[in-house]
Amino acid sequence: MKAIVDTDWLREHIHEENLRVIDSRFSLGNPSEGRERYKESHIPGAVFFDLEKDLSGYVKKHGGRHPLPNMKNFLRKVEDSGIDNDTTVVIYDEKEGAFSGRCWWLFQYIGHEKVYILNGGFAAWKEAGGKTESTSPVYPPKSYRPSFNEDIVASLDEVRSIASGDQNIPLIDSRSRERYLGHEEPIDRIPGHIPRAINLPWTDGVKGGYFIQGEEQNERFSHLNKAEQVIVYCGSGVTATPNFIALKEAGFHHVKLYVGSYSDWVSYEDHKVDKE
Repeated sequence: MKAIVDTDWLREHIHEENLRVIDSRFSLGNPSEGRERYKESHIPGAVFFDLEKDLSGYVKKHGGRHPLPNMKNFLRKVEDSGIDNDTTVVIYDEKEGAFSGRCWWLFQYIGHEKVYILNGGFAAWKEAGGKTESTSPVYPPKSYRPSFNEDIVASLDEVRSIASGDQNIPLIDSRSRERYLGHEEPIDRIPGHIPRAINLPWTDGVKGGYFIQGEEQNERFSHLNKAEQVIVYCGSGVTATPNFIALKEAGFHHVKLYVGSYSDWVSYEDHKVDKE
């Protein structure tokens, strides 16, 4: 078992004392929608982690739309959820895989090993006949000892060195083909992509809410060397995480996320972008 579990696995283990379920549902168009859905109905025992309040920090001039959260605040949220270093964590969103992916990545960043995504999300749980509840659980706080994994974070300088041609490291733009080519840009001020980036849309690895498996996933990255470093980015460090997970599932050992992503890149006036 690597990063993903299915509804059968969760149904079998959900009552274990040392397991915690996290609901990370979110809507970029309506930031309060995820929490409202959680209050209406969620997987039994699940706690809620909000993308903007818990999984991101304050937006500044640089750093992108969803910068890393203050780690003291994030760790306090983890501990208040009754999670320690030995807790098995299962995370779900509606079915996108991107919001749960961001939460999963942050647990990886603090050094948590037993953290998984529920394949198919809440939609799959309901489809499988899983029980739900509307009450918000309260757990006794626990103590968490972080071991920050800086090896999965790509710095701005690393990305600059790729864009300038100083380093020949695969830089994967996880956004849609239209945004990569600069044909459309609904959010960021400048359309296009970081120079020398290649386009592998994250949605090609998540079909109908489920991460594709095995050879089909491997085929997406067949032109890359599994032994070498790979960096992924998107618009703001959220939808790149399914590609991060897919690469790890496919056997890539050195994968990094450029957290600030394209929204951070274009916040610098001297940064060039490419189109087409």
